[in-house]
Amino acid sequence: MTLTPLGLDPTLCFIGGAWVRSSASTCLALINPSDGSALCEIACGSENDVDRAVQAATSALQGEWGKATAAERGRVLAKIGQGVLANVEELTQLEAMDVGKPLKQARADVIALARYMEFYAGACDKVHGETIPYLEGYTVYTLREPHGVTGHIIPWNYPMQIIGRSVGAALAMGNATVLKPAEEACLTALAFAEIARRAGLPDGALNVVPGLGAEAGAALTRHPGVHHVSFTGSVGVGKLIQETTARNVVPVTLELGGKSPQLVFDDADIDAALPFLVNAGIQNAGQTCSAASRILVQRGVYARVVAQMGKRYDGFRVGPALEDLDLGPLISARQKSIVEGYLAQADGLEVVGKGRIVADAPTNGAYVAPTLFAGVRADHVLAQEEIFGPVQVIIPFDTEEEAVQIANGTDFGLVAAVWSQNGARQMRLAKQLRAGQVFLNNYGAGGGVELPFGGTGLSGHGREKGFEALYGFSTLKTVAAFHG
Repeated sequence: MTLTPLGLDPTLCFIGGAWVRSSASTCLALINPSDGSALCEIACGSENDVDRAVQAATSALQGEWGKATAAERGRVLAKIGQGVLANVEELTQLEAMDVGKPLKQARADVIALARYMEFYAGACDKVHGETIPYLEGYTVYTLREPHGVTGHIIPWNYPMQIIGRSVGAALAMGNATVLKPAEEACLTALAFAEIARRAGLPDGALNVVPGLGAEAGAALTRHPGVHHVSFTGSVGVGKLIQETTARNVVPVTLELGGKSPQLVFDDADIDAALPFLVNAGIQNAGQTCSAASRILVQRGVYARVVAQMGKRYDGFRVGPALEDLDLGPLISARQKSIVEGYLAQADGLEVVGKGRIVADAPTNGAYVAPTLFAGVRADHVLAQEEIFGPVQVIIPFDTEEEAVQIANGTDFGLVAAVWSQNGARQMRLAKQLRAGQVFLNNYGAGGGVELPFGGTGLSGHGREKGFEALYGFSTLKTVAAFHG
């Protein structure tokens, strides 16, 4: 398969500004989740390929990219953003086929990637140090400097968005990057590399090595030439990465998922809340780290919320990505099996809403009908573990204190929302909820490129998006000058 009009060969790696063959003799089959067919083959990057990429990144820091001013970096990133916008439809098609997203969702991700590049282009020359009042005869100031070579391992659910918030921020700070996209979905990562090349990004500033996590990913995290690692993915792999990078005393940013709650109180504007209650749970077929998979509802409005959410679920249609329905397939047959395993543990739970898979959906597609359960105990496995599929549970509560206890009663802490007209309650719960982001009478704030994102507990640590990401991709140096 050739990716046109960009004209890419997905069996190649992007190293040192050029498209090159992997040193491995094998390729990986990329599967179309909409019908189970082989979409194309991609490179199976090796440890040697990762080493070449790290060397290329090191050379970039010693050369043109390392010498570029902040303003010059910003101009290049702005051109990359323009290149993304110039290829919206191609990138949309690639992401839809690769990930299984409906076209409208894939298109929104393209626009988000461009917005990330625009934001970080403008931020490049706005990361300032500070002067520190100190002893007489001293002038003390701080500098923010890049780590050096940064490694980026991104997942298959939002490749373009996570490239933007991870690679975009690292480049803005002047790092040189090595990107290992998920083996299940890497076509837009490769396309992004070509767009960056055409925009004039210096050779070696961005390198892309597709391959298996256990091979290319592991080689990247343990490479002594990598100075920071950013990972988005599962808790288990995140723990392995932190253990590996610790051997080289390398900092990591980990975004590992969640079991995010929305708290709906009796005084909430239910009509305003309903779209957020549902859509935040089933977007991208529920394969979203910040998915609102738990809906906590106070008794006074419980019946109404259950009925109206159930009605919305009953209207959902699931089918091939290119048909642009409400939901597409899950990423793979394996992920479908995982979600079905959770559903098999739902015996005795009340199903109050369920979408339908369209009749003409290919039988080999990874389809799961979105399902809504009500009256779920807070300690049930469906209310405790991240399912990563189109499954939501509704949990009743009586008091504010009980709601907080339930909301904080998992090992995750990524996102939470509060629906209430009581301003004092909003402020109390914003402090009490264990989450990296808390939304009051909304969920997600429209994506918010500018809004720091990350979690606590098993949701990981470190922050992406906004200026906080720039601080994470830099190191602080203190300069103390004695002049008498």
